[in-house]
Amino acid sequence: MARGVKLLATLLGLAVAGSAISGVALGQVSFAGKTVTVVVGNPPGGGYDRLGRVVARHLGRFLPGNPTVVVQNMPGAAGVVAANHLYHVARPDGLTLGLFNQNMVFGQLLGVEGLRADMRKWQWVGSVTRETDVFTIRADLPYRNVQELRRADPPLAIGATAPGSGSYDFPLVLKAFLKLNVRIVSGYPGRSDIMLAIERKELDGVAGSWSSMKPFAQRGLVRVLVKTPSENPELRDVPSDVDLVTEPTHKAVLQLHAVPNRIGRPFVLPPAVPADVVRAYREAFRRLAEDPTFRTEAERLGFEVVYTSGEQCLRIVEEVLNSPPGVVRIFKSFFRFGE
Repeated sequence: MARGVKLLATLLGLAVAGSAISGVALGQVSFAGKTVTVVVGNPPGGGYDRLGRVVARHLGRFLPGNPTVVVQNMPGAAGVVAANHLYHVARPDGLTLGLFNQNMVFGQLLGVEGLRADMRKWQWVGSVTRETDVFTIRADLPYRNVQELRRADPPLAIGATAPGSGSYDFPLVLKAFLKLNVRIVSGYPGRSDIMLAIERKELDGVAGSWSSMKPFAQRGLVRVLVKTPSENPELRDVPSDVDLVTEPTHKAVLQLHAVPNRIGRPFVLPPAVPADVVRAYREAFRRLAEDPTFRTEAERLGFEVVYTSGEQCLRIVEEVLNSPPGVVRIFKSFFRFGE
């Protein structure tokens, strides 16, 4: 009996010692003395990077033990590099948090080669923002609406990073369904490079999230012509893409494209992170979204602060992955994630 008790005590000691976050084995999560790394699957300077950094500045206050929180940029293949890292390489100890392209779920829907992560198996923490995609052109150009842009001569050069990003996929589908006379110029490293090219008048426009484009619209560099469906009052006078088409299948494709905006910019943990740690993160994000200091700073950066729980994010992901095959076939002809 004594030998059995001693063995049990030894095993319990090893379990506690093996936990990267003290107390996990006992059901009491603490991040005291630890550093949490937020892996951002985008380069510095863009909207995902800005959100990752503002969250990092405040998140530690709401996690037990008040850890240090830092950001690590890991760009590549529209976020696929970082997604694979979080899924297969990052330790499931609760010290690595991922922030990815919200369209990553399309990569799985379309069976993108190289993506080795199942979105349904991530531990979804949640999102503190809501997004609207917008299509913008340089404000000094004469085109005021979609009808005029159909007659643009020569075609407008629209900057983009790569297929799978909103900067590429949104103008591509608008060109097809709304007959916009544009050509997409891809290969830019990030949003800041595209905006610099617009400043120099090397490009005529760009698409992206409203939180990323708002500062440039406010100072008069770009004009918003089209948006995805949105309740954002700042965009009430901008027509939505869904309302500008009549063909039912086209509407369905555009509605599918807009679904990830309901997730906003989601944060996830590796699949095997313990449930206690996941709960601690979810509670921290819920409180973060309600915090006046965080809200003020995030809104000043152009983000619409709206909390979406991890459970809601997962349901939205499953909705996308269960899309009707006929809609997916058409969708796939336009969205070539990560190529």
